Amino acid sequence: MTTSPFISRLERFASVPSTNDIVAGWLDAGVPEVCVASADVQTAGRGRMGRTWVAPPGAALLVSAGFRPAWIEPDRAWRIAASASLAMADAAEEVAGLPDRTVLLKWPNDLVVVDPSTPDGALLKLGGVLGEASGLATGDPRLVVGIGVDAGWPAGDFPSDLAATMTSLQVAAGGRPVEAAVLLDAFLDRLEPRIEALRAGRFDVAGWTARQAIRRTRVRLQHGTDPAEVDEVLALGVDPLTGALVVEDPAVESGERQVHAGEIARVLAGV
Repeated sequence: MTTSPFISRLERFASVPSTNDIVAGWLDAGVPEVCVASADVQTAGRGRMGRTWVAPPGAALLVSAGFRPAWIEPDRAWRIAASASLAMADAAEEVAGLPDRTVLLKWPNDLVVVDPSTPDGALLKLGGVLGEASGLATGDPRLVVGIGVDAGWPAGDFPSDLAATMTSLQVAAGGRPVEAAVLLDAFLDRLEPRIEALRAGRFDVAGWTARQAIRRTRVRLQHGTDPAEVDEVLALGVDPLTGALVVEDPAVESGERQVHAGEIARVLAGV
């Protein structure tokens, strides 16, 4: 276990059911923020909408960070996960030797890169972020932010059903080896200044906006777990005040509306 003035507890595990559950348990037991758990393998890792997260041993960075965000307004707590996403994007580019802004953010919780082999610039999923909050409007708010990033995962080992839509840092870097442990250290180094800025009331709006993959892009928007609950809309961007996806809507006076829940199921060609 390693600690610092910023990190109260840091443990690295070979295998756990879920790093989010480990960190949530620490918060329940009174461990102060920021507590961090990482693992080589998760046997019950999860994503949004009840999905599972599976990666071979050593192929991905699986990390969760726990916060007690009494220092931020409940409707701004989403910015903690957003800041963690930005920290991970910065770390991933440095560790893999990638140009700035190679790693982009796709609303609501994906880290992606542009597929250079496609003429329309298809987005390939590099990782995902899962925030799980409780008691945000109480005297004991808690937030766990889990991130999974495909790191040293060769393309030949990708699951056949996901190979066309995913990538890894190793692949994005042209085969350059990427160690999850090195990525973790780089991530934590970048997380601290971003969280300290948030505590002081500053959110990196410019960085958040610049890394958005979806800007004036036609998308298929899924509203729930039912695949039939979809709309095709023009996504204008992400609102830095609320974290909502802003979409074109001629039916309202302003010509646009905010979507606070759902996910982009597919990016469509054209504007």
